Amino acid sequence: MQKSQEDTTKTYCQNEYDTLSKVIVCSPKHMKIKEVINETQKYYEEENIDVEKAIDQHKHFVSVLKEHNVEVIEVPTQSHLNEQVFTRDIGFALGEKLFVASMGSDIREDEIDVLKTELTNRDLEYEEIKAKSIEGGDVVLDRDIVWVGISTRTTMEAVEDLQAQLPSHKVIPLPLAERILHLDCAFNVISPDTALIYPDAFIKEDVEKIKEHYDLIEVGDTEQFTLGTNVLPIGDKKIISMPQNKKVNSEMKNLGFQILEVNFSEIIKSGGSFRCCSFPILRTK
Repeated sequence: MQKSQEDTTKTYCQNEYDTLSKVIVCSPKHMKIKEVINETQKYYEEENIDVEKAIDQHKHFVSVLKEHNVEVIEVPTQSHLNEQVFTRDIGFALGEKLFVASMGSDIREDEIDVLKTELTNRDLEYEEIKAKSIEGGDVVLDRDIVWVGISTRTTMEAVEDLQAQLPSHKVIPLPLAERILHLDCAFNVISPDTALIYPDAFIKEDVEKIKEHYDLIEVGDTEQFTLGTNVLPIGDKKIISMPQNKKVNSEMKNLGFQILEVNFSEIIKSGGSFRCCSFPILRTK
């Protein structure tokens, strides 16, 4: 039996779309494409990141969260951690459990120590995935199902470890096309019966498997590049999305979703958007 909000006050998530109450973020203060780790960074390597612009865009994102009564926990930045803004990857909340990720990229491993210190200081219990490796961007939760992308960052061994720790959930692996960094760059659940998908990231059989669970809004090549699937639902059918992704935004609006537009054009140059930049630890009905 799942606990209700009244039974828990610190961490609890049972899906990607209930009301977001508490989230971990980090400023892009030291954001930089230093060592290319994905296809998007390769495209923007020469142009790189305008840090001041990225900071302003991130501040706007945080202000929107706070305007909607989300408690925002900001972890401290460290100068050598250029990807710290992408807090989704370093952990994930599944039901009552808070997991610290096992990073697939060595240059991001120190982010885990920062997270552990923050969780300990706030008296938040966590568990670790021992198998190498699994990152939060590959983990999409919907009630008793956990969809996990098999990518260059997440292995079947880690999926099996996760399933062993979650006997009441069904963990379903979804192998990704090599060019897709994480599952949430190609798939995201925005309501109990609706999901966003970039079909070319998956084999046909897996697209059909996903269709058994959701009505799908398909994202094309152009809006996949601008991370059209990487939106952040915050509850009550409200979704934070980029204004540039006009087609996917229009289709969500037609289904009754309220789109909160935030420009993240500088931050997406490093390969992540709103979902990547948020680590929800408490969602409530």
